[in-house]
Amino acid sequence: MKKHLLIFAFAATVAFAYVTMGPTTTQKGQTLGKTDACKTIQSGELIGSDGVTLKTGYDVWGYNYQARMFNGKYCDAYRDAAWCQDYKDDNLAMKWNDAWLSNTDCDYDGELDRHFGYDSYVGSGAWITNHMSGEYEEDGKSCKWSYFVKIVAAPSDATKNAGNWYSADGTEIGPVIWNEFAIVQDVTNDSCGGLKGVQYKSPLKPGLGFYMEQ
Repeated sequence: MKKHLLIFAFAATVAFAYVTMGPTTTQKGQTLGKTDACKTIQSGELIGSDGVTLKTGYDVWGYNYQARMFNGKYCDAYRDAAWCQDYKDDNLAMKWNDAWLSNTDCDYDGELDRHFGYDSYVGSGAWITNHMSGEYEEDGKSCKWSYFVKIVAAPSDATKNAGNWYSADGTEIGPVIWNEFAIVQDVTNDSCGGLKGVQYKSPLKPGLGFYMEQ
């Protein structure tokens, strides 16, 4: 069975710029509003870390920063890096919210903002989804597979224990990933591997918006 991959967009940020959210709330409860003064992609003043000016719509790699999504091949997400060539034919779609990666620069650091108003992703309400699919050969048979995962930033009052995040009342949120995040749902289908449907669902809540703090 082909190994299913997570798109480690948090741990391995490739050569593309970052973006921000608003309005949002800091961990101390102070409201930070997105204002007209924030730089936008439409301004033509935001540059990616690869030196290319950001524009609305999809870029050559499949990123649409304005719409907060990616559609393309797995290796396109990593600028066709050498290490991912074994997976270059696999399809990948990502969607995320403003807290993960927004489409404005409100703190004027020259980059699109992440977890605006927070010191880290924890408590920010950030989320991202990954949907991958592809085919592989096994015993002369073509096998189709798909993998969908929901990942959320841990709440500020959550704790880690034995590889899982837990809520303040002790309910399991989901497995730890990228240190500050939890997997809240995993749906895997593999026509040759015997996998079909939901493989994991958070005992607390699989919904993405549930983890937004007020």
